Amino acid sequence: MKNNNLIPATNMSTRIHPSAEVSQKAEIGDGCSIWHHSQVREGAHLGCNCILGKGVYIDAGVWIGDNVKIQNYVSVFHGVTIADGAFIGPHVCFTNDLYPRAINPNGSPKDVNDWVLTPTRVGYGAALGANSTIVCGVNIGDWAMVAAGSTVTRDVPPFGLVRGNPARLKAFVCPCGGRLGARVEIVPPPIGVIGHFANLVCTECGMEFEIPMEQWLRLERKEPRS
Repeated sequence: MKNNNLIPATNMSTRIHPSAEVSQKAEIGDGCSIWHHSQVREGAHLGCNCILGKGVYIDAGVWIGDNVKIQNYVSVFHGVTIADGAFIGPHVCFTNDLYPRAINPNGSPKDVNDWVLTPTRVGYGAALGANSTIVCGVNIGDWAMVAAGSTVTRDVPPFGLVRGNPARLKAFVCPCGGRLGARVEIVPPPIGVIGHFANLVCTECGMEFEIPMEQWLRLERKEPRS
């Protein structure tokens, strides 16, 4: 994706700390702040108004949207996509290989062709709590929230709040952060649409949302740990 607002990493309208290392082949959006000892590798895309805290590592080819905040000591590895407005808490751990090894079965060192990249996506406005681990291959939905210290091993639905190891769906949350669920009623699907929805309201700001009934029932069943 090419954004006309993107500027070279050397453009002085961005704030790049002298200790940071930013590749000349990276695309850095206007208004970004890149702080102490961070590294942005070649082919990485950083949208406008992003903040990279101390010691952040952005791997080659990573795509990050606008208005993303990444806190201290996060490594965003190749294969991870982060949509606009996401918050990545300190020490969040991403992965990109489901079967990591340093060597092949014959004992030879693995090279770039000896493993399979497994992509991960973080949705619009989502928030990942401090020290959470995101196992590759998952899709974290828009406005979802991952509690601090959780290990995410499967997809998180939009507005879903997950926590634990492995992380389990515990609630639904509003973009403001408040819990959803003060009122629940079944909403028939529009003509031509399969499925029903639960109509939920935020306990903090009063906004209403429709959550697919399948996801709501997944929460209500309190699924056993696996």
